[in-house]
Amino acid sequence: MHLGASRAEATARAVDRLDAVRIATPGRRARQRPHEYSGGMRQRAVIAMGLMGKPKLIIADEPTTALDVAVQRQVLDLLAEVREDSGAALLLISHDLAVVAQVCERVLVMYAGLVVENLPVTELLGGAAHPYTRALVGAVPTMITDRGTELATIPGRPPEPGRPARGARSRRAANGPGNAATRTPPN
Repeated sequence: MHLGASRAEATARAVDRLDAVRIATPGRRARQRPHEYSGGMRQRAVIAMGLMGKPKLIIADEPTTALDVAVQRQVLDLLAEVREDSGAALLLISHDLAVVAQVCERVLVMYAGLVVENLPVTELLGGAAHPYTRALVGAVPTMITDRGTELATIPGRPPEPGRPARGARSRRAANGPGNAATRTPPN
């Protein structure tokens, strides 16, 4: 079975992992089907599955999408707790800049499959050099955004997969932080 464990050992580990991600009555829940879980429980169960081993890297792809704010907070707290307990690194993939700002130390922004910006999260709001990054930041209203203010939009269409993107990308993306954000043709 998984990691050389017997079926009974793997089941016990699964129940333990469900308990670790705060799923009530984990022994009963381990025998249930996914459609019997709420959305937040499914997210936590997936995290538990990823913790069956002892990962050094956790890749969380949109872990809070379609969750209400309270469940979103629980999932983010859980990821932070797992990182602290396991020492694992976290690679967070998200369009939600509020989540990115809460969880991340460093941000890589991708457009058309290319990294176009690489900066500390503390510089995201005021230090973004690439137009796509600035548009992402500008598209998110804040508590003080006037209702009459138009949010940023990103004109055009994304490039077709397999076709090189036209336009410019930030040299900072390729060379790392602290470099001038001059424009160069995409590689």
